[in-house]
Amino acid sequence: QINEITKKIKNEEHVIGPFLAIAFFENPKLHKFSAELYNKKNYPLNKFFPKIKKYPKHEKIRIAYFSGDFRNHPVSTLTAELFELHNSNKFEVYAFSYGAKDFVTERLEKSFDKFIDIGKIPDNDVVLLGREMEIDIAIDLSGYSGDERVGIFAGKVAPIQLSYIGYLGTMGSEYYDYLLADQHIIPNNMRKWYTEKIIYLPSFQVNDNKRAFPDKVFLREDLGLPSKGFVFCCFNNSYKILPSTFDSWMRILSKVDDSVIFLLGPNKNVKDNLQKEAIARDINPDRLIFGENVSMSDYLSRFHNADLFLDTSPYNAGATASDALRSELPLITLLGNSFASRHAASILRAVGLPELIARSTEEYESFAIELATNPEMFQAIKAKLRKNLSSSLLLDTKLFSKNLESAYQKIYHRYQDGLGPDHIYIK
Repeated sequence: QINEITKKIKNEEHVIGPFLAIAFFENPKLHKFSAELYNKKNYPLNKFFPKIKKYPKHEKIRIAYFSGDFRNHPVSTLTAELFELHNSNKFEVYAFSYGAKDFVTERLEKSFDKFIDIGKIPDNDVVLLGREMEIDIAIDLSGYSGDERVGIFAGKVAPIQLSYIGYLGTMGSEYYDYLLADQHIIPNNMRKWYTEKIIYLPSFQVNDNKRAFPDKVFLREDLGLPSKGFVFCCFNNSYKILPSTFDSWMRILSKVDDSVIFLLGPNKNVKDNLQKEAIARDINPDRLIFGENVSMSDYLSRFHNADLFLDTSPYNAGATASDALRSELPLITLLGNSFASRHAASILRAVGLPELIARSTEEYESFAIELATNPEMFQAIKAKLRKNLSSSLLLDTKLFSKNLESAYQKIYHRYQDGLGPDHIYIK
């Protein structure tokens, strides 16, 4: 199927959406092609609206975040503190929300100068509203993540438009000017696969330091885990588990006696299919342990019962990687060539653990086996993670906010000076 889909994408056939493409393929060239096809078909530039005449230079730069996920969702659990930290002397900050509300929304609403519900407002009317408000910079936190309002950006709701965190790839359009990343995620030699100019931050992923991580610790027996033996885990969504990743996991289990792998089990199909595939690889299916759906607090507590997180490829852990590391759980990832397959490597670098980034499948498996069978090495990695956390880029949200605001100021001043978008480096 992958070979067939690849051929059809190259023939400019509409066979797969961009979000699925980044989960199925590790090839950024295919990601760009699929995004461009999808964008051209579904969200071409809206020529109904005239080009925005340059707004007068505002005393405070007007930035607006657009999302359907201003709720208990990974996008908001990562960005909540960022919104609170924005400098109110230099920026007016708006939220344009088109999703459900919950207890997280209540906190977020207090962070913005205005929190505007556009759930029932058509895209064109939102464009008019944004232009009436003279929004300078519009940030799309959803992209092609399914719950999308790309049509708003197709109408040019703001003179400067960019994409961040909700969708890990190029938007493949002519109207997104910038994409936030870092040099580990998009090295200079890979920029050709992105239609946007890249804003290079020192570290890509923001975090919320106010988020409480529970001290509660389950007994292994409470979670269906064996009382002894090494516990690998992966709490990524099941669609991220491709056969190549699963093959690696089963080879690792075969080399580490008495080990198990702890996975999310959102439904019976996931459990049945993965256990069947384990049997096909000569692994006892009982060595796959599935966690039930639980509260967020209990979900975070379960990280303490695992020893090593095994990441998926080509779609890495994102918010989940931060959750694991902040729970002092080491993570191994396989470095690829696409945004989504380099995301966890960026996170590991931000916490000062580049030695856990594998460059090949063989290295990925070797790292996992060695850490599981060499207690001294394993404890040294755990100690380093524990030591690095508090001073890491990953958790320095104040610095992240300053760096992001510096980027906003640079792109705004370029626009005011009559200059087009260009790659931006924030040191």
